[in-house]
Amino acid sequence: MERQQVLELVNQVLTNQGKQPANDDQTPMAEIGFRSLDFSQVALRIEDELEQELNFSAAAMRRITTIRDVIDFFVRATQSSADVA
Repeated sequence: MERQQVLELVNQVLTNQGKQPANDDQTPMAEIGFRSLDFSQVALRIEDELEQELNFSAAAMRRITTIRDVIDFFVRATQSSADVA
């Protein structure tokens, strides 16, 4: 999945919750109120779009602090899942 697609999904989740979309990928997640539940919703949307389950480690999630980290995480996760499929 492309970076822009992931950012669009992140912003959809934020907008649906009445939060401001992320305009800068360096924005800290806490600054815009992006929480673990939002992260899960993005993951589910990606899985629905790709029609496959994502494979990723919880340890990698602990290093996520910015929107760029979220995007990078999901781009890698979709590439890893595509390699498995």
